[in-house]
Amino acid sequence: MQLDDFDYFLPPELIAQYPLSHRSASRLLACPRDLDGHIGHQDLQFTDLPQFLQAGDVLVFNNTKVIPARLYGRKASGGQIEVLIERILNDHQAWTHIKASNAPPAGSMLHFEMGEVHFQADVLGRSGPESSLFHLRFHLPTEITNLYSLLEAYGELPLPPYITHTPDSQDKDRYQTVYASQPGAVAAPTAGLHFDTPLLEQLRKQGIHLAYLTLHVGAGTFQPVRVNTIAEHRMHSEWYHIPEDTAATIAAAKAQGRRVIAVGTTSMRSLEAACLRGQGAVCSGSAETDIFITPGFKFQAVDALITNFHLPKSTLLMLIAAFVGMDAMRAAYAHAIAQHYRFFSYGDAMYLERGPLPSSN
Repeated sequence: MQLDDFDYFLPPELIAQYPLSHRSASRLLACPRDLDGHIGHQDLQFTDLPQFLQAGDVLVFNNTKVIPARLYGRKASGGQIEVLIERILNDHQAWTHIKASNAPPAGSMLHFEMGEVHFQADVLGRSGPESSLFHLRFHLPTEITNLYSLLEAYGELPLPPYITHTPDSQDKDRYQTVYASQPGAVAAPTAGLHFDTPLLEQLRKQGIHLAYLTLHVGAGTFQPVRVNTIAEHRMHSEWYHIPEDTAATIAAAKAQGRRVIAVGTTSMRSLEAACLRGQGAVCSGSAETDIFITPGFKFQAVDALITNFHLPKSTLLMLIAAFVGMDAMRAAYAHAIAQHYRFFSYGDAMYLERGPLPSSN
């Protein structure tokens, strides 16, 4: 398949720049399948989601927590730099993206000044997946014990590139799920942003099982696909962890004929990667995944998906096409644009069912 197969025109005014006043006030485009496997379009509110769920179903959430991962500094030459932490390796070291007029060479030092506080970082070289990242070692201020503390004190929230305002106090709260507990992401698992505490409690009372995993979303989620033939694209690698109780809850639900609903593409990618590792069953534990889900992929773990609307030509749009089929994906996005849904991270949501049809239709 070609990259242009996943293109669509989005009016710029449909890109949500700010969250709504209440998390669950967003709209929901529900696309359930009928008995013949045909997908419909229902324009609802996110609070209508429980009508599509049944007691015994399992909702799987990604509990990663976004860290304020962006730092601004300068090279020894004085040139300005922007550093985005991709992955914290230990108390002092991280893989990072660096935006600069010229890439800093290995052996050089970066300087950061936050008011009266100064600290530095050594460039150890290029590292990480495909050596696309800079390996930095930070020299922390005396009152700071680790990189997480450094970022909490001096870092900036890394909003996506299509959100144009400077992060503020509202973003600090709303670009984070209410159940976020495991720091390490540089982008939010945005499907989860629609859930508030009352809705989660309603789902529990309805007999829905709420299960959690962790995938630390990297900045690679925003990287464009740079090849025309999508089979040539190589995904960035991300770390995920599935607790034993989550794997056991999913196994029990599958044995009882209940459904597994992924909240977001990161949950889906984790579950399907773990299913491949477990040879057909979601296995617990930690691993790296660079799974690339495109039309023709055989889904084994996930029966339904809650997700936001994704960028044209993105790997996430390819995942949606794999899950519901190319025609169904195109029809849903055309409907959403015609009905003026809000798109991307702060936008509205979709509910999608895999159903009995082959994922590659």
